[in-house]
Amino acid sequence: MRDHDALAAFERIYRDNVGAITRFFARRCVDPQLVGDLTADTFVRAMTSFATFDAARGSASSWLFGIARHTFAAHAEQSAKGGELVRRVGGRRELDRDELAELEARIDAERPGRALLERLAELPELDREAIELVHLGGLSPKEAAVALGVPKGAMRTRLYRATARLRAVVEDDEVEAR
Repeated sequence: MRDHDALAAFERIYRDNVGAITRFFARRCVDPQLVGDLTADTFVRAMTSFATFDAARGSASSWLFGIARHTFAAHAEQSAKGGELVRRVGGRRELDRDELAELEARIDAERPGRALLERLAELPELDREAIELVHLGGLSPKEAAVALGVPKGAMRTRLYRATARLRAVVEDDEVEAR
């Protein structure tokens, strides 16, 4: 693929997925600057590894969600070590007022998603991520399987079991609330 063609292809992928990736981080963070930074980091990683993207292995969305998962995991690890503040302050571009307002609106819109993630916390990590990618992220079960690196055939079973476990958690919460 020529450089111009690759650039145009990446731009289409970016435009088609930037909203979903931003929502992914808005469900995890309430700081608009951090949501913007993590989204940007994801697309920088995607851009630098775009030559390795293979549409035959999965959709661009599943590829990007895989990168976003790794970006967030790296952020969480760095935060736990205390190095996140130094990295963010040293290498970030401050968002302007309009960008902040847009990200704050996205973060606010993801409040129900954050509440669901809190309920999902009782489930195993892969079950949580499967439900999030399919039901909140809009990926197909096949795309979620690629993003999570699990066999495609096992994803439907995982989703069924995770949904049943989630129903049990919600029912227990409702019983306790009475």
